[in-house]
Amino acid sequence: MSQLLSIIQRLQAMQKAEGHEEFPQRLFEVNGKTLCQVKYFPTTKTFEVEEYDKDMNKQKYQFDDIDITAIEIFEIVQEEKNPS
Repeated sequence: MSQLLSIIQRLQAMQKAEGHEEFPQRLFEVNGKTLCQVKYFPTTKTFEVEEYDKDMNKQKYQFDDIDITAIEIFEIVQEEKNPS
């Protein structure tokens, strides 16, 4: 649960960074491997999650809800930590 909370806190910090960066963005990594990049667009108040696979191919997802965004990032991180 604390990992999900830390993801939400990072997303909230992105929202508060409005004005400091054009599009606040953060990387989420596990063991030095970048799993996804998240951008926040203040004008539309949306998040974009860009997920990378093992070949660094990208898939982008748009979310307008911070909780759903956090859950998506959490699932990406957990999938890397606990591959099936």
